[in-house]
Amino acid sequence: MDYQFKNIEKKWQQFWADNETYKVGVDESKPKYYVLDMFPYPSGAGLHVGHPLGYIASDIFSRYKRLKGFNVLHPMGYDSFGLPAEQYAIQTGQHPAITTETNINRYREQLDNIGFSFDWSKEVRTSSPDYYKWTQWIFMQLFNSWYNTESDKAEHISTLIHKFETVGTEGVKAVCDDDTRKMLPSDWSSLTEEEKQQELLKYRLAFLKESTVNWCAALGTVLANDEVIGGFSERGGHPVEQKKMMQWSMRITAYAERLLQGLDTIDWPEPLKEMQRNWIGKSVGAMVDFQLANANDKIQVFTTRVDTIYGVSFLVIAPEHELVSKITTPDRKEEIELYIQQTKKKSELDRMSDTKTVSGAFTGAYAVNPMNGEQVPVWIADYVLAGYGTGAVMAVPSGDQRDYLFASHFNLPIVPILDAQVLDGQADPTKEGKYINSGIINGLGYQEAVTKLITHLEENGQGYAKINYRMRDAIFGRQRYWGEPVPVYFKNGLPYLIDESELPLLLPEVDKYLPTETGEPPLGRAKNWKYKDQYEYELSTMPGWAGSSWYWFRYMDANNNKEFVSSKAINYWQDVDLYIGGSEHATGHLLYSRFWNKFLKDIGLAKEEEPFKKLINQGMIQGRSNFVYRIIGEDGRATNKFVSCGLKNDYQTTALHVDVNIVENDVLNLDKFRNWREEFKNAEFILEEGKYLCGVEVEKMSKSKFNVVNPDDLIERYGADTLRMYEMFLGPLEQSKPWNTNGIEGVFKFLRKYWKLFHNDAFEFVVSDEEPTKQELKSLHKLIKKVEEDIERFSFNTSVSSFMITVNELTDLKCNKKSILQDLTLLLSSYAPHITEEIWALLGNEAGTLSKALFPKFNPEYLVESEFNYPVSINGKTRANISFALDLDNAEIEKQILQSEQVQKYLEGKTPKKVIIVKGRIINVVV
Repeated sequence: MDYQFKNIEKKWQQFWADNETYKVGVDESKPKYYVLDMFPYPSGAGLHVGHPLGYIASDIFSRYKRLKGFNVLHPMGYDSFGLPAEQYAIQTGQHPAITTETNINRYREQLDNIGFSFDWSKEVRTSSPDYYKWTQWIFMQLFNSWYNTESDKAEHISTLIHKFETVGTEGVKAVCDDDTRKMLPSDWSSLTEEEKQQELLKYRLAFLKESTVNWCAALGTVLANDEVIGGFSERGGHPVEQKKMMQWSMRITAYAERLLQGLDTIDWPEPLKEMQRNWIGKSVGAMVDFQLANANDKIQVFTTRVDTIYGVSFLVIAPEHELVSKITTPDRKEEIELYIQQTKKKSELDRMSDTKTVSGAFTGAYAVNPMNGEQVPVWIADYVLAGYGTGAVMAVPSGDQRDYLFASHFNLPIVPILDAQVLDGQADPTKEGKYINSGIINGLGYQEAVTKLITHLEENGQGYAKINYRMRDAIFGRQRYWGEPVPVYFKNGLPYLIDESELPLLLPEVDKYLPTETGEPPLGRAKNWKYKDQYEYELSTMPGWAGSSWYWFRYMDANNNKEFVSSKAINYWQDVDLYIGGSEHATGHLLYSRFWNKFLKDIGLAKEEEPFKKLINQGMIQGRSNFVYRIIGEDGRATNKFVSCGLKNDYQTTALHVDVNIVENDVLNLDKFRNWREEFKNAEFILEEGKYLCGVEVEKMSKSKFNVVNPDDLIERYGADTLRMYEMFLGPLEQSKPWNTNGIEGVFKFLRKYWKLFHNDAFEFVVSDEEPTKQELKSLHKLIKKVEEDIERFSFNTSVSSFMITVNELTDLKCNKKSILQDLTLLLSSYAPHITEEIWALLGNEAGTLSKALFPKFNPEYLVESEFNYPVSINGKTRANISFALDLDNAEIEKQILQSEQVQKYLEGKTPKKVIIVKGRIINVVV
């Protein structure tokens, strides 16, 4: 029979599901290989053709690795907590769990239809209590840990308490808050229980602290920086302001150096690693104290250019700095308060990226330069952030462009400090120069100056050498409903963990998914929701990145209810060998995942320092939009008449996006267009050559542009195997490329041609047990070599081209040899699993055993040429092509050439002067 893809694909999808074909466990007899996809957030829109690109690539690689003898873990799940489901719940009153379940079912149906080899027995959902029980458990481990810089790892908080009890804070080397106490053992023992807990919070890896956050009143929640665009929420476009709140945070800064160094050990795209390096932002410099004039307070500044301290002409502190209200003089109060209000309307991202706007306000206070005793004014400006460094900078207009612009704008002094080249107010540190106007470092070079200044500051208690990082501790609380409850209750205003046996702490029922009337998060609406009926629970939930920061571990042992993951599973699977996903997660999920992995290794739960050995960022499949051109009448109003693209310049028109699903090869289906929307039911058309041709533009695939292509429609028309191969055929995996349904027909024809190799003209299955010819073996082994090389370097598009070439060659050779076609089937199976499973069974193999077969072995001998087809030239003009064995000597070749009828007719009876033979290249007869 002909290629009946619908029946074949449903048959094998059901077979794989019924037989759990891709279910895996620990198998010490085989090497492991762990292939992971960034799991999706299940939206109501379902998948469009751009979403499966990475999944198809990972599936091809997983199937290939199985054929190479590996025990492959290839799981899938859902990142199912999140703001979209909550916003839908607010609008409709429907519980987010119901929406999420509906969306997951839709995704699962689509994923199954594409034929992925996922081990669905290990599916995870971050919103399932069985899963978030362990997210809460990891939070508890973080809460009960501190970072010991001496051992360079996280340790249980009990080891810190032991130090306090025995030696006090002397010798404690920890990553902690700046305002920790210096204590003797007696000081610690004299503290109350509440005071001890308050002090320990300053050391814990999960801690509560007042932080400046992006607050969106309309959404009633804190937003991450990447959820804010231009001062408005990405979702809904609501105003966002900077606000100080008590928030849970994760002390990711403790791992800054390890996160930085680890980038050198992993096979990730260099641009992505560079993004993380810049985000971590290591800086080597000094901490300097500027005493406030006429006050006991001081402003601490971190600088990477302590050598420029004599050029400081003002200080700038963040508008949120804790000293602003204290140091502002009465006459400056109104201006300062107005400036602070304006700053609240900007996101931190906007404040960091805006290098052109110069703004600020003078507090009226002065600070003293520790090196020369001069008083410098203290200003506030929004380009300084409270959460970065100390929230203060020493401004050196002669050495920094931004300071130069600020000083110029407000007429502040600019003191030259170097005889090095100065350009646009920017001292060039790459130029050799000596210091001038610079006290104790006058006449010194850069390194000498830095050493002398830091020694002076340390000796006088005014500063010290310091390594700083741009990265800040990660905010870990969201004022939302649809997220993991934090397993914490409060007693006397301090946080305590619930008992581990009481996990999971379930989300309570609420009457609405909005903040309370008094401004508490939605969990504040829960009735009688208290720990042991008396203590208040934490009302914030965890952020979206909580569940995604460890999910690859859960896949290893997804149904274990007794532990996070068994040591047997961890010891076998260890880490992810290949991870495929988007680069947009560089400084979010991918950074947090590395942080949590390192922590879990510190406490003995992870085997490897890094979670993902190799990472590939798949490119985006862009939409191919189509346009119709509506004619504008003489009165300036839009008519209901449309002109074909090639004639549009003859009329005044306006372009409208049209649904690409009613367009084929850029030709509009007129009847479907009239039925598409009510306003177009009486549309008229000006055609060209009897057709309406649409305009074309490549854009982001989006519902608003009507260019979303549903994979379900293509599978219905062409089959999943065609879709899989076509997505790979579009271009290199890492590159973005436009979708064009027009080309899919060629891939479909290829699969039909492959199917026909096994069938005669009556579509009867006929293969031969005859020995293959040299040409057939050459064609096959050329493909084996190419496919293996291509898959190993993730060049899937070139493999598809090679399959097409080989099938054409075998068709021309009229090859139906079982030994050739069976190996061809194995090679193709990773790309087109349904049709190859069917052929595999028809070839007499046990049904469903294709994935247990072995990848064909390449034999280079079949590619060695035994003869060569020489182009033969007479006096420089090619006149014939004649084959000779490559081991034939030149004398014999010359003899046979001169006897050839093809050559003799051009010699016209003349004797050649010479015959030039270039072995394996060309023969030239000179007459």
